[in-house]
Amino acid sequence: MDMDEYQPKKADDILAALTRQDLDPFSVAELDARIETLRLEIARTLKRRDYAVNHKASAEALFKK
Repeated sequence: MDMDEYQPKKADDILAALTRQDLDPFSVAELDARIETLRLEIARTLKRRDYAVNHKASAEALFKK
């Protein structure tokens, strides 16, 4: 396995590399840890998205006055 294969060339490549990674070598415990990490990243991403949506709505409301 070539580790450079999983190094992102740009930010969007991180997700692409993650989806291509072979999961066969991972143990059940490692897969569980991966799942938990992904859940935490999803929660972090949702929180950031919600902040961005609310911030945009607040700015739009402010400038409409």
